[in-house]
Amino acid sequence: MAGGIFSPLGSCSELEKANCHPLVCLLCHEPYQHPCLLDCYHNFCASCLRGRASDGRLHCPLCGHPSVVRGGTGLPPVDRLLQFLVDSSADGEEDVQCANCDRHCAKAELDTMYFCNTCGQPLCAPCREETHRAKMFARHEIVSLSKRTKDIHKKCPLHEEPYIMFSTEKKSMLCINCFRDMQGESRAHCIDIETAYMQGCQRLDQAVMAVKELQTSTREAIVLLKAMIEEVRNSASEEEAAINSLFGRMQEQLSERKKTLLKVVQSQHEEKEKAFKEQLAHLACLLPTLQVHLVTCSAFLSSANKAEFLDLGYQLMERLQRIVKLPHRLRPAQTSKINSEYQAEFARCLEPLLMLSPRRSVVGSAGGIGPGIAGTNMLPGGQCSKTLMVPGCPPAGDKMSAGPMVRKPTMHRYISTKVLLAEGRETPFAEHCRNYENTYRMLQSEIQGLKDQVQELHRDLTKHHSLIKTEIMSEILQKSLQMDVQIAAHYSAVEMMRSVFEEVWEETYQRVANEQEIYEAQLHDLLQLRQENSCLTTITKQIAPYVRSIAKVKERLEPR
Repeated sequence: MAGGIFSPLGSCSELEKANCHPLVCLLCHEPYQHPCLLDCYHNFCASCLRGRASDGRLHCPLCGHPSVVRGGTGLPPVDRLLQFLVDSSADGEEDVQCANCDRHCAKAELDTMYFCNTCGQPLCAPCREETHRAKMFARHEIVSLSKRTKDIHKKCPLHEEPYIMFSTEKKSMLCINCFRDMQGESRAHCIDIETAYMQGCQRLDQAVMAVKELQTSTREAIVLLKAMIEEVRNSASEEEAAINSLFGRMQEQLSERKKTLLKVVQSQHEEKEKAFKEQLAHLACLLPTLQVHLVTCSAFLSSANKAEFLDLGYQLMERLQRIVKLPHRLRPAQTSKINSEYQAEFARCLEPLLMLSPRRSVVGSAGGIGPGIAGTNMLPGGQCSKTLMVPGCPPAGDKMSAGPMVRKPTMHRYISTKVLLAEGRETPFAEHCRNYENTYRMLQSEIQGLKDQVQELHRDLTKHHSLIKTEIMSEILQKSLQMDVQIAAHYSAVEMMRSVFEEVWEETYQRVANEQEIYEAQLHDLLQLRQENSCLTTITKQIAPYVRSIAKVKERLEPR
C-alpha cells in the first residue's frame, strides 16, 4: 500500500533476494505512480514520500541519505526518465488493434506490429505489406510499434512545429522558430536530430560502460567484503579458542607453581624454626651456668681471704676463661625472612606461554630459594642466564627471523629514550641510543616511502585498472631488498653491543645487590645490639637480689 512504513533491507543478500522490478516502487510494491528521484538516485512514488519531509529535508527510506526538497509539496522532482519508461511499459501492455483490418494483436505478437508515424496509426504485418507498399505511402515513416513517436515528442509545445534541431548546449530539441530565436553563438551548438541521436547513443554507450565497470567493481567489493566478514567470524572464533586455551594452560601452570611455592615456604619455615629452636635451647642452658658462676665468683671474692684466694682463685679464673672460650652461637645463623620469590616464579612459569623474556631472580645467601626451585634462570639448552633482563625485550638467543618475538617499536620506548637523553649523562648506552634513533628514523622514512609507492600501485590496479610498468615494480623490489640488507646490518650492529652493555648492567646489578646486602646487615647488627642489651638488662634484674644479699653478708663480716 502507498505510503506504508518501510523497513530498510538489512544486508546486500536481502536486497539481492528481493529481486525488485525496476518499475516497481520499493515501498508500496506497486508500479510507480509519479516517481520522484532523490539525491541518492533512489526512486519512490510521490504518494509514498508525501509527509516524510522535515525542515526541508527528506531522508531516503532505503539508505537514509538526506535530500533537499523545495516548494510547498515537500517532494523531490519527478523523474522524467523513469516516468517515460513507466508510460512506455503501460503502452506496451494496452490492447493494440490494426487501423486497417481491425485485427487485435496479442501481447506475444507485439513485436510483429508496426506503426506509421505519418498516419499515426498501428499496422499489422500483412497490412504493412499490402497497403503501405504502394507509391503513395512511399514517404510515410513506418517503424516498429515499440519505437513509435508520440505527439508530445514530435512537435514543440511552444510553437506547435516539428522538431528539426538539437542544442548540445541546452540539451534540448528545437523547432524552426526556436532555432530562429536563438543567438548566433548558440546556433553553433545546434545539430540535426539524426546526428544528435547518433552522438547521444555513443555517449550513452560510454556511460553504460562506466556503469558496468562500477557494477563489476561493486560486485567484486561485495564478494570481498563477504569473504572478509567470514574471515572476521573465523578469526574471532580462533581468537576466542586461543584465549580460552591459553587461559586454561595459565591456570594449570599457576596452580602447579602455587603448590610448589607453598611447599618451599613450608620447608623454609620448618628449617628456620628448627635452627632457631636448637640455638634457643643451647642459650637457655648456657644462661643458668653463667648466672651460677657469676654468683659463685662474687661470693668467693667476699668470703675468701688472701690465702684462700691464691689457693682457689686461679682455678676459678681458668674455669671462667674456659666457659668464655667455648663455641657459643649467640648470633642467628640466618635471617627470619622467608623468601620464595613468588612473583618472579609466577612470571617465569608464564614466560613459555606468553613468549616473554626470562627475568633475573634474586639469589639468596644459599644460592637458591628453596628445594626444587633454582635460583638462576635456565635458558633453552641448559645455559644459565646472568643478565638482568627487561620485560618485553627479546632474549639474546632470539634472532630477527623469530616472528612472534619481533615487536613493533612502541611509544614507551620512544618516550623512555627521550627521558634518558634529556638527563644529559654521557654514558655508552646514551650515546648508543642517540645513534640508534638517528638511524632508525632514516630507515623508517625510507620504508614509509616504499609503502606509499606500493599503495599507489595497488590503488591503480584495483580502482583505475591501469597497467603498471614492470620497471617500477623491479625498482621497488630492488629498494626493498636493499632496505632489508640495511636493517639486517643495523640489527647485527646493535646485537654486537649486547656484550658491552651486559657487563655494565652486571656491574650495576652487583653494586645494587652489595648495597642491599650491607643495608640489611646494618639493620641486623642494630637488632643484635638491641637483643644483647635486653639480655643484659634481664640478667642484671635477676642477679640484683643476690648482690644485695652478698652485700649484707659482707657488711656483717667487715668488722672481723
